[in-house]
Amino acid sequence: MTRRPSPLTYLFIAFILFAGFEWGGGHWLAPFDNAMLDAFARHRAEQLKPDPAIVIVDIDEKSLVQMGELAGNWPWPRSVHGEMAAGLLAQNPAAIVFDLQFSDPDHFRPDSDAFLNASVRNQPSILFPLTRMNPAEDAHGYPLQDYPGRPPFIRSPQADPHAKATLLLPTVLSPDNWRGGLINFLSDADGVGRRYWLYMPAHGWLLPSLPVALAMQQGWPLPAGDSMQLHWRGERQAFKHVSYVDLYRDFNRSKPARPVHEFTGKIVIIGTSATGLVDFRPTPISSQYPGVEILATAIDNLKNGRYLHNGPPWLSPLLAVALLLAVWQAFSRGMKPLLSGGLLLLASLLLSAGSYLLYARLLVVPVAAALLLAWTFYFGSALYGFVRERLQREKTVQIFNRFLDPRVVKELVNQGRTADALTGESREITVLFSDIRGFTTLSEKSTPQEIVSLLNRYFTRQVEVIFKHGGTLDKFIGDAIMAFWGAPAGDPQHACHAIAAALEMAQVLEDFRRELGEAGAHFDVGIGVHSGPAVVGFIGSVKRLDYTAIGDTVNLASRIEGETKGRARILVSAATKAQCDNAFDFRDFGFYKVKGRAQEVQLFEPSPHNKEGARS
Repeated sequence: MTRRPSPLTYLFIAFILFAGFEWGGGHWLAPFDNAMLDAFARHRAEQLKPDPAIVIVDIDEKSLVQMGELAGNWPWPRSVHGEMAAGLLAQNPAAIVFDLQFSDPDHFRPDSDAFLNASVRNQPSILFPLTRMNPAEDAHGYPLQDYPGRPPFIRSPQADPHAKATLLLPTVLSPDNWRGGLINFLSDADGVGRRYWLYMPAHGWLLPSLPVALAMQQGWPLPAGDSMQLHWRGERQAFKHVSYVDLYRDFNRSKPARPVHEFTGKIVIIGTSATGLVDFRPTPISSQYPGVEILATAIDNLKNGRYLHNGPPWLSPLLAVALLLAVWQAFSRGMKPLLSGGLLLLASLLLSAGSYLLYARLLVVPVAAALLLAWTFYFGSALYGFVRERLQREKTVQIFNRFLDPRVVKELVNQGRTADALTGESREITVLFSDIRGFTTLSEKSTPQEIVSLLNRYFTRQVEVIFKHGGTLDKFIGDAIMAFWGAPAGDPQHACHAIAAALEMAQVLEDFRRELGEAGAHFDVGIGVHSGPAVVGFIGSVKRLDYTAIGDTVNLASRIEGETKGRARILVSAATKAQCDNAFDFRDFGFYKVKGRAQEVQLFEPSPHNKEGARS
């Protein structure tokens, strides 16, 4: 017969399937991976400093206010930026990167635009930004093959030669001054920017980003792919910032106060951190991170080759499957939830620490989703185990209460014994049979209802005695009782406890007879007790099982009870007496031939001489 998988196995399969969907494209758990990696990014950034050769000339709040006296309100005349570029060029920087759009000509001050054009002409170290606009409007955009800038747009084998794209170009400048690339913000599904475009795809064309344009100009190696994961360094405002207005004023002094080689050999980015110009984006470092610093981070990463790399794509799903398998095996093999939870916690700490160390070495191996899946499965399995154990416990208590004293039931349940486990075992036990004498005469004088009531009252008292002495009620056989000691709860003094119960049952009988009055004159019992090996367990049909004992020991106890008639109320075998010689007095009744046995059986009548044999 094929064994049916357990509900725990079905739960495991469901989690494995979910893992397949997750890493097959679902990405429902990606926010948890992102949250952990973002925490790594913030912690690492606090310990690292950005490249000091990258400087931001910042249009900050101070500049917006104080430049009003020099150039009027924002936007300032383009000649101001031309003067800034000329002043910086005089110090021979490695590059000047504008993070300002020059897309709309100034029709009121055309000479100002002309001055900017003249200032940047034939200056390959000065780069300008482009922006990719709404792709839905590409049909009315700029022909990509006609772009005259440097670096040019890259045509892939699949490129549409007639493709257009909606672009915000530096049209204030003459086309021969179009040097630079895109500065489009690249966000993940949650809106947070963790990557930067290298090449933005458009109808089969690849549009280089501004950092890539700078890398090509400087001869830096470029990573593969269309984007790179940013490795953040420092907190917000970590790059060196020079206020635009301070530098502009110094360039226009007859005797500059700032060092004359302040920007020599450096990459100067001209951008803004002013709140009023709203150039802020959400990043792992801050929900309001200046766009100019994102650009500076991308340039830093390319310049120093310290961008992040993704680990093998199969590693995270493999880790998830391994953790799920380990948890499933732990619960399937009966490991304690507290122990398995402790091991899972240790594994979680080690994996998290390993992921962090790899992140510090620029390798991204997310583990949060795998750990979350494993912990969810762990709690689901633990809940299933708790419910199953609770139901099993209730079932066990319900079954055991039918034939055991509630105190013994509690002890067995606390030991973890269950009804399902009692399928059959060989135990050394003591069996007691008690049969009513004179029941026929009593039945003739009473109604059936009276007989049933009498028997119920009598059996109730005798079962209480059996339970009191730790016995197991096997069954009622008509007007007889079968009980045994030594199973399912272990009892090394099972014989003594059985004899003590038999003696008290005899005393209870006397009390019951007195209550019956004349009707109890012929009411008596015979009790037979024998000790030996027997098979005990739940025996019966699929629909009805009873916990019982079978074997020669049971048969002989029944035969001994039959020998009590006309001899004594209680008789025990020599095997039982041998285990309790010091606990009771015994009267030797000699040897008797009993049915089913070739060898005669020696029988004894016990009587109390102290209370040491009674169960406390």
